[in-house]
Amino acid sequence: MGNYKELLVWQKSVDFVTEIYTCTKSFPKEELYSLTSQIRRSSISISSNIAEGNSRRSTLDDLQFLKIARGSCAKMESQHMIAKNLNY
Repeated sequence: MGNYKELLVWQKSVDFVTEIYTCTKSFPKEELYSLTSQIRRSSISISSNIAEGNSRRSTLDDLQFLKIARGSCAKMESQHMIAKNLNY
């Protein structure tokens, strides 16, 4: 296993977090501690879990953290649908 920073999926997930922060800046202020926060935390969790799993240097650990990252993607998708339904 190499450095997680070399993984294309990690690089793209960091770019995704940056996009999420940009998009959620326009959310209503009353969402700051609810949907905005949750969306941002879910997106951060994706890259963080990819990095942590890869850094463990164990294939089983890496797979487990990739599963967690995939779960964060599903959460993110659900939250995106809610934001879209609310016209944010």
